[in-house]
Amino acid sequence: MQLYNIGILAHVDAGKTTLTEQLLCLSGTVRKAGSVDDGTAQTDWLEVERRRGISVRAASTRIESDHWAINLIDTPGHADFSGEVERSLGALDSAVLLVSAVEGVQAQTRLIWDALSSMKLPAILFLNKIDRAGSRTAEILAKITEELPGIRPIPLQSVRKEAEPDASVSGPDWEDEIFRENLLLELADRDPDIEEALASDIIPDGETLRKSLQKAAADCRAVPVLFGSAKTGEGCKALLDAIPTLLPAAPQQSDGPLSGLVYKLEFDPVMGKAAHIRLFSGHLKNRDAVPVQGQKEPEKITQIRRRIGEKTVDTGEISGGDIGVAYGLPSIKTGSIIGELPLDRRCSIAVPLLQVQVYPQKPEELPALTEALQRLSDEDPLLDLLWLPETRELHISITGVIELEVLEELIRERFGLNASFSKPTVIYKETPAHSGIGFESYTWPKPCWAEVKLAIEPLPRGSGIHYSSEIKEKQIFYRYQNHIETSVFQNLRQGVYGWEVTDAKITLIGGSHHTIHTHPLDFFVATPVALLDGLTNCGSILLEPMLAVRMTAPEEVLGRVLGDITAMRGEFDTPMIANGSFTLEARLPAADSIEYPTAFRSLTSGKGLYSSRFDGYQECPLELGKTCPRRGINPLDRPKWILWARNAIQTNE
Repeated sequence: MQLYNIGILAHVDAGKTTLTEQLLCLSGTVRKAGSVDDGTAQTDWLEVERRRGISVRAASTRIESDHWAINLIDTPGHADFSGEVERSLGALDSAVLLVSAVEGVQAQTRLIWDALSSMKLPAILFLNKIDRAGSRTAEILAKITEELPGIRPIPLQSVRKEAEPDASVSGPDWEDEIFRENLLLELADRDPDIEEALASDIIPDGETLRKSLQKAAADCRAVPVLFGSAKTGEGCKALLDAIPTLLPAAPQQSDGPLSGLVYKLEFDPVMGKAAHIRLFSGHLKNRDAVPVQGQKEPEKITQIRRRIGEKTVDTGEISGGDIGVAYGLPSIKTGSIIGELPLDRRCSIAVPLLQVQVYPQKPEELPALTEALQRLSDEDPLLDLLWLPETRELHISITGVIELEVLEELIRERFGLNASFSKPTVIYKETPAHSGIGFESYTWPKPCWAEVKLAIEPLPRGSGIHYSSEIKEKQIFYRYQNHIETSVFQNLRQGVYGWEVTDAKITLIGGSHHTIHTHPLDFFVATPVALLDGLTNCGSILLEPMLAVRMTAPEEVLGRVLGDITAMRGEFDTPMIANGSFTLEARLPAADSIEYPTAFRSLTSGKGLYSSRFDGYQECPLELGKTCPRRGINPLDRPKWILWARNAIQTNE
């Protein structure tokens, strides 16, 4: 049986969950397609999803026939929940990308396409909502070709009665000569055999063209395009047929080394943690001891199930290439690697730009709230929970205010707690201004001995942190060098201005240990002092997050919008004006524009379209940015730091 792991991806309100319901119904998995509006969708089973009518978590389900099985992952479309999309992409072999035939390409569409392209994931494009007033498939298809770089769409159907309630599609008909002739022209520059057939005035049979298109799609040299309406079900059967005939099957490697990825984590009130695992190779079954990277001891699986909507069925095993849900792994987290590291499946489409402090309704509920947030942070690592014992504060990172509203509901529904939040503030970063050296000699009071010398250099924007060592084992044992590296990365979360340090090259260039006096923890004491000493010597540049913004609105408000952009320290391209409206692309500092979408909607009386995406960090004048108070003991207060590190003084916990 062929196996397919498919993601349903799109901008919010494009119809992903409705399409998933149609596919479940067509395959016989459910008797009747559920409704998002009625709160009966199989993959929107959280109470908050049914109440709000939007997906906030990725949901897995499965459909089968006699010849194939498809694991479908229905992902959220709202930008605030892009982390769910990012993690799901690591489990996929291909995707169905939905685009509304009315609204067209949106900010999230471009973000998803960039991720699919960078990961070389094949895709089918489904133009949805052809029955809606305003549907314009030909125009939208042209826009897709123009706005999604590198996409090579090949339409396989025609649309009849577009923008009418009874809109329908025809095709693909692999035996129709006109269809095959048109497809021949599309595939000629992608397949040498097809090009040869064209030169010889030969029209290959339908199966030959289908296989050629399948290979071109698998190699990301073509994107098959289908049309339909998830609401009415029109075109959904053709899409279901196209998945196993035009997209590549998952490699099934049960005999290989154990390698898997936990792409999603849930909590079952009876079974505990439920780890959704994409197994790339190897085999897992009930009672197996599972090696997890970063954990010293394996943990034993108690049960393996398969999720179908909100229900689960026992399977007792997962084989390489498949997806399953494992229970009984108490230390597992989203993003955990099972066994060997799989091929690089990383992408970055979710960047939390805001942070908030979380408060319990009652002081005595602080421990329970901390535990609840830790569970949620295990499920969504981007929350990046920070507990400050000195001030008894809880801080989390978020991508937007809608996520915050949903978190408040989840905390209340799942844990029975009422939490409040501070006003969101922008997350800045910092980077070295120039090269410098940091040094610490921790040799007193005995017994101790750890000397660390670090060279720090600035790197171009977007480089991240590069760490290396020039020191041999004879000078510092490699096990101590591992401690130094770990400590460097732990302490880069707070630089000179209190923000995370990025875009820097850090090299261990000197230091020493003592065979008698050195304690294994000594380098965890010395390294933070050396690092902060080096960062201080380098000087620091404050970096602020930037947003790439796209606005469409009536032409009469253009002047006001341009003035607003200038006031927000933004930059903009030449506006495109047509039919009484303008479309404008701009780059704005997140701190200045965080509340502008509300002002823009008011300015345009709700007629304007506003979308934004993260567009990197850039230098920010210190007087226009914000420093962050240091959390905990400052390593540059060396005497106090050493006393604290040696447990000679205590902080409030």
